[in-house]
Amino acid sequence: MKLRPGGIYSGKQGFDYFEGIAKETVGSQGVCMHLLTIPPGGRAKAHKHESHETAIYVISGSARMYWGEKLEHVMETNAGDLIYIPADTPHLPFNDGTEPAVAVIARTDPNEQESVVLLPELEALVPR
Repeated sequence: MKLRPGGIYSGKQGFDYFEGIAKETVGSQGVCMHLLTIPPGGRAKAHKHESHETAIYVISGSARMYWGEKLEHVMETNAGDLIYIPADTPHLPFNDGTEPAVAVIARTDPNEQESVVLLPELEALVPR
């Protein structure tokens, strides 16, 4: 089945995503994949994906990814990087640059938003 990103939906994490492959769009059973553009200054809400892994390929731009039980780790991500986020790992991406960051995101959850768990208690741990 072929699909071109068309519509946009707002995720619980605080970003807008291009619709992609998911149970809701193509009936997938074990994976979802979509495009995300994080605008300059864009920051997600602290969250994790319950019982589901995430793989990210950064197409362009750069961003920081805070991760860990208390978001104590930070990694710089740049175009060409592949990022793996284990299941149940708290994380918060933040584009503190001047250009949009664009990435392909894939998860082992076919229902893209179903496994998202917001972690508001971690929000203040990452500087704005």
